[in-house]
Amino acid sequence: MSTQLNCRAVAALALLDVADKQKSLTPVLAKLTDKVTTNDKGLLQHLCYGTCRHYFSLNALSKMLLQKPLAEDARLVQALMWVGLYQLAYSDISEHAAINETVEACGQLKLDKFKGLLNAVLRRFQREKTDLLDGLKKSDVTHFEHPKWLIKQLKKSWPDHWQAICQQGNLQAPMCLRVNTHSQSREKLLSTFSEADISATMGELSLTSVYLEKPQDVFELPGFSEGSCSVQDEAAQMAAQLLAPKKGDRILDACSAPGGKTCHILEAVQGEAHVVAMDADAKRLERVRENLQRLKFTADTQVGEAQHPETWWDGELFDRILLDVPCSATGVIRRHPDIKMLRQKEDIDNLAILQREILDQAWTMLKPGGTLLYATCSILPTENSLNIEAFLKDENSAVLQDLNIKEGSKNSFNTGFGWQLFPNKEAHDGFFYALLKKHL
Repeated sequence: MSTQLNCRAVAALALLDVADKQKSLTPVLAKLTDKVTTNDKGLLQHLCYGTCRHYFSLNALSKMLLQKPLAEDARLVQALMWVGLYQLAYSDISEHAAINETVEACGQLKLDKFKGLLNAVLRRFQREKTDLLDGLKKSDVTHFEHPKWLIKQLKKSWPDHWQAICQQGNLQAPMCLRVNTHSQSREKLLSTFSEADISATMGELSLTSVYLEKPQDVFELPGFSEGSCSVQDEAAQMAAQLLAPKKGDRILDACSAPGGKTCHILEAVQGEAHVVAMDADAKRLERVRENLQRLKFTADTQVGEAQHPETWWDGELFDRILLDVPCSATGVIRRHPDIKMLRQKEDIDNLAILQREILDQAWTMLKPGGTLLYATCSILPTENSLNIEAFLKDENSAVLQDLNIKEGSKNSFNTGFGWQLFPNKEAHDGFFYALLKKHL
């Protein structure tokens, strides 16, 4: 196609949207992916995710290598510099290809006058790579590749764990599946995979989790299209397990998109429960319906905000409620490294306020004797244990329940007001759960 561009040029366009326009990488890539060849789609994703993962060190390196800052109208050159430096510093792409292709991208972006500068910067880094990378270790921000405000909060909240949390956040997450136990056992799925020469192992926390040794296209997995399994992190799979739904229950999955937990709840009860899947985003709710259709389940999907039940709720109380509330997503940074570039310190308090509003309203929709599972993919106490502690002080009818989660010295922690899971190499993401029961 005539519109197709050099992969590095498209990566620079995407990264500038994230860095300067504060757009999330996933939708940005979705709009730009058709500008590269089919063979380059994987490389484009690798360049963008890798550059976001190492953004703080790459940005610092680019400033160190420039004699003077680039003009505002040369921000695309800055983005190309990040892409070029990422390849030279952190990828296994040949240095020759990295430099030549990145400089060539200047021409495609009509920035020919900067070719010489970009080439000089990348070749200087090539010569001084060891010393320059050693220099990054002097700063926590460039050494641990996280923003200063987040490192400060992690140090305060988790003084014994903050370095490991940052290090885990910079790794690529494994591919985890959830077996559909409505149709087969986990052992049967593993046997089917083995027959297809797909290496996979069971997870340790979730009873439905399976880890692939190597990521691959889900539609190449045996039975995926027919609903044999779904892609879902092991920590997220704990939601249905901890909620413990029963057949005949009336269940609310608030903030349900894209529908993984809704489907898991239905799998757990063989589809025999009335599940209301609600989400504020009508477009994302379509994803819920698509997942339900693939797995051959039905649910009552509702567009609405959990903190405003008067706009969507029919007034009938629920036996169980899952509140996977909007959060900072600081526990899934390794899957979405652009979070480190997008999230700001002031977001956390604002999110905590919203989370408490949702929790307060959801509590009014719960039957006496019913249970509510509060969940986030955050690792910050402001959104998690502190929110639950404050709620319990204000709400006399709420009782915190024990959670059956395997405790590990490094990767899970009982806060006293819920369980905090940290991101774990070759295992689960960071997550928080608190199970509350309503007095009869």
